[in-house]
Amino acid sequence: MLESLVLLRQNLLIMLDPFSDFLSLMSARSIITGGLVAGGTWAINFPRSDMVKFWGVVRGSCWLLLEEDSAPVRVEAGDVFLLCSPRSHVLGSDVEAERADLAQVLEGRTGPVVHHGDGDEFFMIGGKVELSISYNKLLLEALPSVIHVRASSKQAQPLRWLLDQLVGEQEDLLPGAHVASNELAHLMFIQILRAHFETGGPQPAGWLRVLGDRRLAPALQLMHGEPGRAWQLQELAQAAAMSRATFAAYFRKSAGLSPLSYLTEWRMLLAQRALLDGRTHVNTLARSLGYASESAFSNAFRRVTGRSPTDFRTRAVKQGATEREVGTR
Repeated sequence: MLESLVLLRQNLLIMLDPFSDFLSLMSARSIITGGLVAGGTWAINFPRSDMVKFWGVVRGSCWLLLEEDSAPVRVEAGDVFLLCSPRSHVLGSDVEAERADLAQVLEGRTGPVVHHGDGDEFFMIGGKVELSISYNKLLLEALPSVIHVRASSKQAQPLRWLLDQLVGEQEDLLPGAHVASNELAHLMFIQILRAHFETGGPQPAGWLRVLGDRRLAPALQLMHGEPGRAWQLQELAQAAAMSRATFAAYFRKSAGLSPLSYLTEWRMLLAQRALLDGRTHVNTLARSLGYASESAFSNAFRRVTGRSPTDFRTRAVKQGATEREVGTR
């Protein structure tokens, strides 16, 4: 499978952007979970969740109070949030008002939108992002616990359009509305991340920073487009329009590791995905990723992951079987 993908890219000169590659690797999928209409004086306790959640305010305004934070944040129509860490929070017209637990609010829910309080001054749509458990830390550890895109910001314009489209899908119930809503939700997730790239300020060195760096994008496209090629530092530097020394220093500052070390890390992430799939022979995988022998690949894999490819695959199969067994109880 991986070898076919590499050959396809080589033969058709397909250049996926690196961040799309990254999201595909994590099997990122967004799902609309519903909406909330509220009015009068109200407040709702939202419990901690391990899921990445996001919501957009379609109408009205409210206060957001995150656990361990002393000051509530005003949320206005057109604002969008991405909650990346398991933190409980409160939404309400008045955070000092009597609070209802989310489970209580959802009791008796018959459709995608739940009503709470008196009136309909406030309306928001929410969703969640599912990520492969094997890779989600790569993204979540690089993101702040909360990303708030304000309606007044330049980056909010496409998000507002997406919100309007989501409302239309929920109201019109046209054929394919469920699939269309989830696709729009995924576009919203990506747009929130784009807004963070543009306005989030200096980010720590790592995957997210390097993947969002436009100066390094041409070099990353080469490595992601042909991960099995023995790329030379000079080739990558020329693609980024930098001298070899400048490119190496700038890349390390952005990624936290050298360009060729990044290439090795990316190869091993692809290898883990292929091993989890279970249909690719280790020798085939080694050749597709540019290693002359299975032993050379296995040594590189062990250096990066701490385990041999065979051990990694065996443990993954056992873990998957255990998770399926638990899920049927």
